[in-house]
Amino acid sequence: MSRDSKGLDISILGRDFRVACPASEQDALLAAAEYLDSKMREIREQGKVIGVERIAVMAALNIAFELQNKPKQNGVDISVTERRIEAMSGMIDEVLRPQDTLFDVLDNPVA
Repeated sequence: MSRDSKGLDISILGRDFRVACPASEQDALLAAAEYLDSKMREIREQGKVIGVERIAVMAALNIAFELQNKPKQNGVDISVTERRIEAMSGMIDEVLRPQDTLFDVLDNPVA
């Protein structure tokens, strides 16, 4: 454990773990642990997966899938950002369009 880290006790599927965590990130880590615990409990209650290790792997896969297919990341809607980038690209193309004719003239000077 580093000096700026503080030990934090978390419980997942009734098993206790001590995790090194900076004090400023403890609330986020606790929320993540609770989320993981709930996902693992859901999988265990379905009864299709047996064994804590397999439940943990399935929960990790489900969470990774959620993250990859989530339209918002860090409070930002990715689709909105993509539309803004496309709009800016269109504006840049529009502004630079007169430059195309300038280069055409330079490449093909009138004699």
